[in-house]
Amino acid sequence: MTEQTSLRTSERSARARGAATSKATAARSSGAAAKPGAKPGFDKKTIALVYDFDGTLSPRPMQEYTFLPKIGEDPKAFWRECNTLAREQEADPLITYMHLMYKKAKARGVRIDRADLVALGRDVELFAGVEAWFGEIAEYIRIRAESQGVALRHYLISSGLVEIIEGTRIRPHFHNVFASEYWFEAYDLPYPKRVITDTGKTQYLFRINKGIENLGQSINEHMAEGVRPIPFSNMIYFGDGDTDVPSMAVMRKNGGHAIAVHPPGKPRTKCIELFRAGRCDFFAPADYTRGSELFSRTTLLIDRILANIRLEEEAWRLRRSAGL
Repeated sequence: MTEQTSLRTSERSARARGAATSKATAARSSGAAAKPGAKPGFDKKTIALVYDFDGTLSPRPMQEYTFLPKIGEDPKAFWRECNTLAREQEADPLITYMHLMYKKAKARGVRIDRADLVALGRDVELFAGVEAWFGEIAEYIRIRAESQGVALRHYLISSGLVEIIEGTRIRPHFHNVFASEYWFEAYDLPYPKRVITDTGKTQYLFRINKGIENLGQSINEHMAEGVRPIPFSNMIYFGDGDTDVPSMAVMRKNGGHAIAVHPPGKPRTKCIELFRAGRCDFFAPADYTRGSELFSRTTLLIDRILANIRLEEEAWRLRRSAGL
């Protein structure tokens, strides 16, 4: 099986998972009966950790490690030109950068397709401890959870490129990835298929909350809080700066949690601003190794979530026993 065919299969599987989750949620919200013989139970036991990518899991924008060097572009000069062009044309900065990348590649005679972008993802640098983080957090929850059936999911919401993320070493750890994406047509210059802006990220938080991960389905229809599969109180968002403010605000406003990170050894000014403004519960250096400040503060929030799950489950049992 070729790499590109494998990727298409992976995408179809992700869409199928999203559709299946959405159907299950719809069944609950419409009062559909459980399968004969199935024992009803408290089902708000999924914990979701949601991450930005650039500056949060990786020190620099992903394009700077691979794509820009491949087409001979200096990163600082490229972003400066991109920002200037967006201002002059009153254009969206993200659409501008996606267009400008391929325009410059074409001008230099460099043809890059989807498979090339995926291959470039292998060289994206990650902060210390990121690769082991997913297993360490899962083990922590396994030991600390007193309720049976607690599940952990990791999600990525990024304005970076799906294609590059697909090639990173950590892609298999994510239940789903929501990121900007190109539409590739043979013999044509690729153009944006999906652009995820700072405020647009919040849509995907609600998709996770409502269990509607199939992007072909609308999330605008009302869904009662009681039937949403992953309450915001079970979610933690990780970000690094101003671009994450809308997501942090939505998370905190709805009872969720947020952590701001900064590069180890670098100024933490932005994190302090976010903390002072109530945008995040904690901040820490982006060191994901076990025992780090980030690990310690994340697990404090996880302990809180696990305790809340136990409280909610016990209240659910009491309501059932009382016939309420």
